[in-house]
Amino acid sequence: MGDPKAFITIPRQEAGYRPLHDRIRDYGEVEQTLNSNERRKQASRCMDCGVPFCHWACPLGNKQSEWQDLLYKGKWEAAYRVLEQTCDFPEFTGRICPALCEKSCVVRLSCGDAVTIRENEAAIIEVAWREGYIRPLSIRRNGKKVAVIGSGPAGLAVANRLNRKGYEVTVIEKHEAAGGLLRYGIPNFKLLKAVIDRRITLMEQEGIRFRYSTAIPLKDRIERGKDGKFIFPTLKDAEGFDAVCLCTGAETPRDLPIEGRELKGIHFALDMLAQQNRVLAGIAFPKEQLVNAKGKRVLVIGGGDTGSDCIGTSIRQGATFVTQIEIMPQPPVGENPATPWPMYPQILKTTSSHEEGCTRRWSLTSNRFIGKNGKVCGVEVEEVEWLPSADGSRPVMKPTGRKEIIEADMVLLAMGFLRPEPMELPEGVFMAGDVASGASLVVRAMAGGRQVAEEMDRWMTQKTRIRD
Repeated sequence: MGDPKAFITIPRQEAGYRPLHDRIRDYGEVEQTLNSNERRKQASRCMDCGVPFCHWACPLGNKQSEWQDLLYKGKWEAAYRVLEQTCDFPEFTGRICPALCEKSCVVRLSCGDAVTIRENEAAIIEVAWREGYIRPLSIRRNGKKVAVIGSGPAGLAVANRLNRKGYEVTVIEKHEAAGGLLRYGIPNFKLLKAVIDRRITLMEQEGIRFRYSTAIPLKDRIERGKDGKFIFPTLKDAEGFDAVCLCTGAETPRDLPIEGRELKGIHFALDMLAQQNRVLAGIAFPKEQLVNAKGKRVLVIGGGDTGSDCIGTSIRQGATFVTQIEIMPQPPVGENPATPWPMYPQILKTTSSHEEGCTRRWSLTSNRFIGKNGKVCGVEVEEVEWLPSADGSRPVMKPTGRKEIIEADMVLLAMGFLRPEPMELPEGVFMAGDVASGASLVVRAMAGGRQVAEEMDRWMTQKTRIRD
């Protein structure tokens, strides 16, 4: 390392967010950036730790220590070349990854303040785009064709990997643009869609074909033609494919089937988030179809990142008051003795959206929705206690009988997604991402996509050898 003592002499410095009164007026990205000199100083804090647990914790196996050192030395292009070896889309993970690497950073474990790995990653990729280090590659084709159904992070990773191995890749997407939850689930204030468009343009320049507004129903996803290749009746003009990868994600949100669920004003989180992103993209909706929080008291049920995204979106739409409730107890701040390393630390997370104005409450279960004239006007909640189970498994929830009504004109259900049911797949059909693992992180979907791309390549290569 260039400066093995920097982690002692240089404090952690985050770029922070745009001023609150400024950012809530638009949907621009809230996170700021450091100048190049300050960013290099932050990279210098990466210590000569011997065993880089950050590399172990990253689902992609990023070589953080290597590119941190290159960044500190001002070798931006070399840092990017190391980063791109393991991460297909650093512009996505550098913005929205919860930074599992930082939770395992040896500086954090020994001194308390991890290296700003995620921000450093985002800085490297933006310099790479700006300085022209990223250019379309000319790829030699091997004569085989692959279909990828779904263009979320897993599908994009599969397509990118196989394309660069020489396969002709067609990505089939049911929506009007690529990105999956990157585009239709994550708000612009966390990930501007121009960032996705920039990457898709590059992938198209490298030969990947995208077919939009094309749904492939489950019943006719997998069908073989006379030559043994996979075809889709929906794609009348498409040639057969040598292999197929399903990357359709976990699409069924977890519902809350309690009394009053039929009332108007109760929506799944993605009803709001996806629609708002489409509105910002210039798509118009009839007034009666808008999921908009303007002038409303909003209750968000679910304490995760999706719930946080609903808070920030509601505030920008003009909500008068936003409350977020979570059924689990409030986690501690900073450190949690119950989840020591190498476990993921279950600690209180305060996002930029929380800072913008939100009441947060924990250990509350929802008993029933209350309505007036067919519209929701409140939710009866009840405090719960979590007691240790006798066998040491998951704690047991115990209602306390302490009930109250939270007034709300709009309720957003942000309780995650159901795991897709397992499917029997014929040889040559693969799955990657949330459709295979259940809902998880973008970085894990990308890692799964890379792994499945390798499996598909081995399968097609072996099949060719057997035929020859």
